[in-house]
Amino acid sequence: MTRKTYTRHNFHKHTYCVFQEVDATVLESLQLQYTSKSGSRYYFTEEGVYRVANHWGRAANCKWRLETQGPKRYSGNVVGYAPWTAFLPDNDTDCLYAIEIDFDLRTAHYYHKDSKVFPESTVFRTAPETLKRLKIVRQHLGEDNWLRYYAGNPATLRQQILTEWNTSHASLEGIKRKYL
Repeated sequence: MTRKTYTRHNFHKHTYCVFQEVDATVLESLQLQYTSKSGSRYYFTEEGVYRVANHWGRAANCKWRLETQGPKRYSGNVVGYAPWTAFLPDNDTDCLYAIEIDFDLRTAHYYHKDSKVFPESTVFRTAPETLKRLKIVRQHLGEDNWLRYYAGNPATLRQQILTEWNTSHASLEGIKRKYL
C-alpha cells in the first residue's frame, strides 16, 4: 500500500501528527505564510511545517499533539515542528489508534498505528473509542480512590487492571471484578 504524501496543501485535512516543541528563534529566518481563523501561524519549509499556536490536540479536523521540551502544561503560544513524513491519515471509522500507558509517570497518550512499532498485544481502536478510553485511563492513573477496595499493592493493581483493559476487548468493570 502506498503511503500518502503530505505537503503544505493537504497536511491540514484529516491528519494525525505529533509536533516537537522547538525554540521560537528558528522562526527568525522564516517568513510567515498562513494564519488560521483561530490565530495559529504556519511557516512552511521543503521538509515540514512550523506551527505557532496556543491550542493543540484537536485542531479543526486533525489530531495534532505537541511534545514539549519541559513540563507538559503550557500557556500562550508554543512553536512546534513536524516534518511532512510525520503526518498520517486520520478518520473516525478505521481502527488506527492505540494507547500507551507510562505507569511510572502516570501518563497516557494515543498513537497512530503507523507512527511507531507496537507490541503484538496492542489493540487498535477507532479514534472516538480511543479518546473515550484515554480519558478513563487518565482518570484511573490520577486517582487512587478506586483502588481502596482491592487488597494488594495499589501500583501493581493499577498496572495489571489498566494493562489488561488496554490490551483486550473486555469491559473495565469485568476486569476490576476479577481482582476483588
